[in-house]
Amino acid sequence: MFSSFVRLTVAALAMVSAVAAHAADPIKIGLVNETTGPNAEAGSYTVNGVRLAVDEINAAGGIMGRPIELKMEDNQSTNPGTVLAYSKLIGEGGITAIVGPIRSTQIQAASPTIQKGAVPAMVGGTDPSLTKVNNPWIFRMRPNDSYSSRVIADFGVNSLKLKKWAIVHSTDAFGSGGMKALTEALKGHGVTPVLVQGYTNNSQDFTPVVLAIKKSGADVLATYMTNSQDVGIFAKQLRQLGVTVPWIGSPSVVTDTAMKLAGPALYGTYAVADFNAGSSSEAKAFAEKYRARYKLDADVYSSWAYDALFLLKRAIETAKSTEPEKVRNALLGVCGWKGVEGTYCFDKNGDGLRGYNVVRNENGKIAFIKHIDFKD
Repeated sequence: MFSSFVRLTVAALAMVSAVAAHAADPIKIGLVNETTGPNAEAGSYTVNGVRLAVDEINAAGGIMGRPIELKMEDNQSTNPGTVLAYSKLIGEGGITAIVGPIRSTQIQAASPTIQKGAVPAMVGGTDPSLTKVNNPWIFRMRPNDSYSSRVIADFGVNSLKLKKWAIVHSTDAFGSGGMKALTEALKGHGVTPVLVQGYTNNSQDFTPVVLAIKKSGADVLATYMTNSQDVGIFAKQLRQLGVTVPWIGSPSVVTDTAMKLAGPALYGTYAVADFNAGSSSEAKAFAEKYRARYKLDADVYSSWAYDALFLLKRAIETAKSTEPEKVRNALLGVCGWKGVEGTYCFDKNGDGLRGYNVVRNENGKIAFIKHIDFKD
């Protein structure tokens, strides 16, 4: 009898030990990021935001008692690299969700791989079409450009009282989508742009674009520029050639990279920004933590990715599971959760945010003007 008791006790202890070991197994979350290539600096800020979130979550006991293990793949700032990075992470197995990237054109290229992999993808691209391709695994962590365009148009026409618009945009998915949305939004105000000018990403000479703006007679400039380094080059050439009309840009205009490259050439410009430290108490707290750790100002590249980790934590805890399908369903149920980017409420397409901040570059510091939210 005693030996039977011992055997039962040993078996029970072994079972408890196995359960405890499983409970401590890390939860694997992937990150597809621009570690190398022309957008590597922006990618480093995304990593900063992700690591800050992972460290905070793990320091507080992880998710359901399990630490997060970050599995990062470099997409080399390219579309093919993004597809390969997703394929590697999904092929590894055991991945609960993947964060990234922020570039719409990269997400567009990887969308079939994301759908086939059946793992939630928390992305930062703002091209409206990304969540309209019947891919149930894409969750957008930023407001799409159907909202940014409405804010740009409303602010330029009603606040600045300007009617002769020039639109400059990158010819990728983000820039083209933003241009189309802004053209449509301006139409609602009875405005037809006097110039719509595209350019190729990573251009070094914007002289023809600037000369076209001067010739058009525009009294306001709106931009949808994908890469921050392009913003820096364009801003300097714009001012060197004497164009000083008011400028309202997409979020890349107020990124740390663009502002460092352009310096005074961006002073006085306006932008729509999904992240701004002055927009909420959550955003302010994040900005303070980010600066304390990295000695940098937080911007959009870090903020959306930080929110992605905490939203995944919430979804996993709600689902009480790391199974991708259950996590996906829990994400769809999120509504009213306050992040640093805004208050998330996911619709059936995977869009979580519907508002933008209007901000102004005041001698190198970004001043908050107002926040505009939409119901649809």
